[in-house]
Amino acid sequence: MKFEQYRISSDLKKSIAALGFKRPTDIQFKAIPHILKGEDVLAIAQTGTGKTAAFAIPVLNILHERKLHQQRGDGIKCLVMVPTRELAIQITDVFLKLGRHLKVKSYCIFGGVEQEGQIEKLGKGIDLLVVTPGRMFDLISQGHLNLSRVEILILDEADHMLDLGFLRDIQDVMRHLPSRRQTLFFSATIDEKIKKLAYTLVNRPIRIQISPRDPVTKRVQHSVAFIEMDDKRFFLERLIKEHPEDKILVFVRTKVRAERVMKAMQRVAIEAITIHGDKEQKERFKVMDQFKAGKVNLLIATDVSARGIDIPNVNYVINYDLPEQTENYVHRVGRTGRGTHSGFAVSFCSEDEKPLLAEIETFLGKPVTVISLDKTEYTDTIDFSDDHRPDWKSLESEMEAYEKSQRRKKKRK
Repeated sequence: MKFEQYRISSDLKKSIAALGFKRPTDIQFKAIPHILKGEDVLAIAQTGTGKTAAFAIPVLNILHERKLHQQRGDGIKCLVMVPTRELAIQITDVFLKLGRHLKVKSYCIFGGVEQEGQIEKLGKGIDLLVVTPGRMFDLISQGHLNLSRVEILILDEADHMLDLGFLRDIQDVMRHLPSRRQTLFFSATIDEKIKKLAYTLVNRPIRIQISPRDPVTKRVQHSVAFIEMDDKRFFLERLIKEHPEDKILVFVRTKVRAERVMKAMQRVAIEAITIHGDKEQKERFKVMDQFKAGKVNLLIATDVSARGIDIPNVNYVINYDLPEQTENYVHRVGRTGRGTHSGFAVSFCSEDEKPLLAEIETFLGKPVTVISLDKTEYTDTIDFSDDHRPDWKSLESEMEAYEKSQRRKKKRK
């Protein structure tokens, strides 16, 4: 079936065609008809499967059709809750592109920026609002945001919202919504906690689960190299220099590690940028724009940013540090192999991280292919590095200076 065969607005079909979408993905094929009928949906779909369009296309059509038959705008009709600012921006961008020719006004609000502009925009009338929980409740409490007319509620990346401690927020927002509404619940993973939450929100839902036996897309080739913690930077340097044209996304465990790895790369003449919780929103926008445009091909990130990074043609995801939460492996590697593109996920595993690797393999249901490194190759990688001094003293002093500057920033706030 092709998109042109769906019973949706011709103006929406025009936008779908302009984006190059011809046939729906599995999640889109299974979800769109049910959403168009007004049914609740509980969808478990791995990242990179096109799930944003799976709800954006039918919801935009529903709102457009309803707006054609009403005399005036009377408040927000669709609320989309997401865990992070980056994801809010990414999803809103999809709604705006798909809804370019429709009578639906989409907007997003999130924290980390001044709220005056957001309040002004809300005052002009919005049909579809994408929100992060913190800023949403700020504006509700101040009387700037009224959700009493919401007809459709969408929770995206629900599992990540629970990871970030937003369970109470999700439950609290229900007090502000009409009890009669359509609810769409999307999650990349599912466990008993997710299931319990979902069934308190949805009413006799259509359950959709894509690739239940394989939590990550088949277009990603997984591998692991056993590398000691202090040697990882040499192997990252080697991989980057062997693939100079490729877009590479590196995940580390902490903000300090992100800055440390960036400094190590800069010392060997490799340009890198970082994104993590210490970055101001303006800096985060700038970093994402640089990486998206290919001005810098190496981005070092923490898990907080994993799901908000929707950059086309990321060739490699490097797990410089293995994630402590197994599910985060799925969200990290889902940044590559998106749509019809293939990608590579390479993990650097130290001796201490082997238990984490075992948990990841259990979660995947199969072993990760091991990159064989003999002793000579391992030693040569370190010896041929442009920075083969195996001490971190200079980096540690740089990081101390960085941490002091962050503390000063916080004090000024």
